[in-house]
Amino acid sequence: MTMQALVLEKTRTLSLRDIVIDERLGARDVRVRIHTVGVCGSDVHYYQHGAIGPFVVREPMVLGHEAAGVVEEVGSGVTTLKVGDRVCMEPGVPDPHGRATRLGLYNLDPAIRFWATPPVHGCLRPYVVHPEAFTFRLPDNVSFGEGAMVEPFAVGLHAASKARIKPGDVAVVLGAGPIGMLTALAALAGGCGRVFITDVKAPKLALAASLGPITPVNVLEASLAQEVSRATGGWGADVVFDAVGLPGSCAEAIGAARPGGCIVMIGMPGAPVPFDVVAAQVKELRIETIFRYAHVFPRALSLMEGRRVDLRPLITDRFAFADSIAAFDFASAMKPMSVKVQIELG
Repeated sequence: MTMQALVLEKTRTLSLRDIVIDERLGARDVRVRIHTVGVCGSDVHYYQHGAIGPFVVREPMVLGHEAAGVVEEVGSGVTTLKVGDRVCMEPGVPDPHGRATRLGLYNLDPAIRFWATPPVHGCLRPYVVHPEAFTFRLPDNVSFGEGAMVEPFAVGLHAASKARIKPGDVAVVLGAGPIGMLTALAALAGGCGRVFITDVKAPKLALAASLGPITPVNVLEASLAQEVSRATGGWGADVVFDAVGLPGSCAEAIGAARPGGCIVMIGMPGAPVPFDVVAAQVKELRIETIFRYAHVFPRALSLMEGRRVDLRPLITDRFAFADSIAAFDFASAMKPMSVKVQIELG
């Protein structure tokens, strides 16, 4: 099928042009007309640098993987969706026969095909064909914009699950970007009584503080370790989520965690990061890592339907599909008050 799409031609070169994408509707597939697509940090990174670690853009690639839309056609074997259903899509499709998938770790399947991860085309285009099993009906009270937020929210929920949060835990989130704020909301939904969140941009911290029992810490003005120590009687945070992955963030996480606490590493550093093993050992910290998510979308949608979490305040900037290149230029130099950029095709 030929369709107009946002194509990354090469590093720092985008085109909104026609492209041929051969996607055939299988018996257990649905064809979805895309309505809204979120711009992720990984999309911007591919745009700016042409690669993320071993994933290198070697030929033109359609960007985008956070999407919601409307089912327009269903395969002969589809039983859970129908034409007209409003849906969001999990962008990674694993090999159902792979060992990781059979162990329930499908996000770790080496053969997974993930939208906008070279060489797989993304969803910034009018239509996609996607498996029924990875397509989820949106509740009536969840908008397309919120539906496109389910994918990044799933990252935060996966991190909260790996942390094994207990009711009343104190958490710290390093970084008040989209993933950081979504992780803070996931931590609260998981049972945390209080969350600290750090950043250097006052508008983002102010927005984070408006989302619930979230205490902002501007690390240009205050010491995170001291703030957490003061609030916990010198004990420290039960869980620290590193959503930035910068060279100094590991030390910051270790310093804020309580003895026997947990650190969950979400952000993916662009280079090796120093890690003080002894500092972690003397606290017997549990270190968890995450890569995307698995089996999370239904839980995310349940929380959103019941308004246990409200993601709407995080959608700060919207662009029309015709302005997709401008949207990426905007996202490449985000304003301090901006969190999530979305592109609307609908």
